[in-house]
Amino acid sequence: MNKIYYIIIACIVVLLAGTLVYFGVFGADRLTPDPKVETIQLYYYNPAKDTDSAGNILCSSLGLVAVERQISQSNTFVQDVIEELLSGQLTSVEKDRGIATEFPLSGFRLEGVLLDNGELTLTFSDSQNRTVGGACRVGILWMQIEATAKQFPEVKEVRFQPEELFQP
Repeated sequence: MNKIYYIIIACIVVLLAGTLVYFGVFGADRLTPDPKVETIQLYYYNPAKDTDSAGNILCSSLGLVAVERQISQSNTFVQDVIEELLSGQLTSVEKDRGIATEFPLSGFRLEGVLLDNGELTLTFSDSQNRTVGGACRVGILWMQIEATAKQFPEVKEVRFQPEELFQP
């Protein structure tokens, strides 16, 4: 009788372990439908598109170049899009086209997003002061984030917190 009892217990343990492995390894989200995916634009920089007739870099929005990405919609969609920009992941094709970015910046993180009456406030932390530097450089970093955020019709203005970010 003891052998049958141990065999039954062993079978139950194996069944439970198998269930846990299935949901742990393959994920319970396999059972839910795929979230809606949307095509968005991330704005990076191509210095070759931002020059005057003498070949001098203008440090203007003329150098901004949109690249498409697919991103799952979520309750934090605008935040997800900005974080995707900050990850700085360019494809080899985009790099071959002259598109560049300084993102990701070590120690620079998006901490919060607040949209109120068309004004988007993005709060960052910059523990290594990577958003300071020359006027050209910080202006381009600023413009990349701002252009990416303004692709959404509900965003009319973009503000950065703390205000000391992106100072030359």
